[in-house]
Amino acid sequence: MPLIEAQPTALAKVYAKALFEIAHANGGQQNAEEILGELEDIIEIARNDRKFNELLASRLIDAQKRDASLVRMFEGKVSPLTLNFLRQLNRKGRLANLSQIAVAMDEFVQQQFGRIEVDVFTAAPISANELENVRKRLSDSLGKDVIMHPYTDSSMLGGIKLRMGDQLIDASIQAELRRMRDNLLNKGASEVRGRSADMLEN
Repeated sequence: MPLIEAQPTALAKVYAKALFEIAHANGGQQNAEEILGELEDIIEIARNDRKFNELLASRLIDAQKRDASLVRMFEGKVSPLTLNFLRQLNRKGRLANLSQIAVAMDEFVQQQFGRIEVDVFTAAPISANELENVRKRLSDSLGKDVIMHPYTDSSMLGGIKLRMGDQLIDASIQAELRRMRDNLLNKGASEVRGRSADMLEN
């Protein structure tokens, strides 16, 4: 059973809010963002390491053995709060929900500090100037501090895709071609219906 990659559940939001409030109370914005960063780093490791993913998510692993592994792996490498949070999730049998919790915490951080993280997908690496232009336009439009994460997607023909949370803005060439095709199909179907109606009337 891998980590659950889905939109945060109500329970995930409860855990995320509790962690955010403790982190913020004990170090302000910087601490809250650092804790979130550590969670996201751990999740990224799990995505790329099947055994580590299984360690976090499998229900077959004894909780005490997993706790010892968490301490051995992360003590001194992440903040005490992050490690204690992982251990608490382990005790409650909720480590599989870590990805959902991180997404929910990211939403709390964005709401609290007026920033938003945006994934930018292009067919070829985007230049720093182009990325800054996109960032500034989004920032002006949203009224928030936009943090950009550029990615290259070789399956794209061109254009750009932006992902903000669960919202996707698709301005890729493929999307434009799909819209053109749909318009042509819809227009063609309308013309056929019109001609059929004229024939019946005549």
